[in-house]
Amino acid sequence: MPIDSGNLALKGLDDLFSTEENRQEEQREQVQQIPIGELHPFTNHPFKVVDDEAMTRTVESIAQFGVLAPLIARPRPDGDGYEIISGHRRQFAAKMAGLETLPVIVRNMDDDAATILMVDSNLQREHISPSERAFAYKMKMDAMKRTAGRPSKENSRQVVGNFETADLIGKESGESGRQVQRFIRLTNLIPELLNMVDEKKVSFNPAVELSYLSTEQQQEMINAMDDTQNAPSFSQAKRIKKLAQEGNFTSEAVVDIMGEEKKSELDTVTIKNETLRKYFPRSYTPRQMESIIIKLLDQWQLKKQQAKQKKQEEAR
Repeated sequence: MPIDSGNLALKGLDDLFSTEENRQEEQREQVQQIPIGELHPFTNHPFKVVDDEAMTRTVESIAQFGVLAPLIARPRPDGDGYEIISGHRRQFAAKMAGLETLPVIVRNMDDDAATILMVDSNLQREHISPSERAFAYKMKMDAMKRTAGRPSKENSRQVVGNFETADLIGKESGESGRQVQRFIRLTNLIPELLNMVDEKKVSFNPAVELSYLSTEQQQEMINAMDDTQNAPSFSQAKRIKKLAQEGNFTSEAVVDIMGEEKKSELDTVTIKNETLRKYFPRSYTPRQMESIIIKLLDQWQLKKQQAKQKKQEEAR
């Protein structure tokens, strides 16, 4: 029986295309359903997973629709499960919603590549505290510097030093390299002071200046704040930093500086947003709240004038 050369050619092409399709399928990342207990946090993960209102909404969404965006994880070196690179909040919410498995993309990544991806994916969040940003930038800078130190055929140009690395990080994050370095300075604060920055009890710029103090000096700083019931202004923090650099730092000198009355405090009254929110619906904008407060103050002033006028009339 004659052999159909045309069929042979077609069969060969089918095998060729099938093989190429299989190769592409193998390279394509697959979403796996992995038991939630086999997923572990990234080592030294700098981002906090907070059980707040936003998390409550996420839990409700996952309970109704499931986890729509897969997590990214890598196998742990000891073979015991997987380390989460992106998706810590989704895992927490899924636990709260009672899910047993999660959709996960598993990637084999070295420590530095995983660190950079972990930081980049979390920096997209809407609310990030100063301490989270500080440690995230530091982890990414360290990873980028280590990666740059290894030769690469694709990119022979290496990142050199903190300044250039900070510029690259800032460009990706929409900030200047200088600001990135200032955030990283916060990682030198003791936990008590860093918490005060997150809680907005100490402003960012003064905190950067205080980061140059030693651990003992920072503790003395906290004691001075307690004694004077005062937070440092930028100029006060700079003066205290200068005392430390010149070897003239003493608890008495710090208390004297912290006890000074700030001109801005004489001219400004500040009401925290959380205080006002107790009296207004959440839908009210700051401008609407300000308008109502002014109207109430006008009414209060009018009542005071009427009471004063009535008192004067009674005295006649």
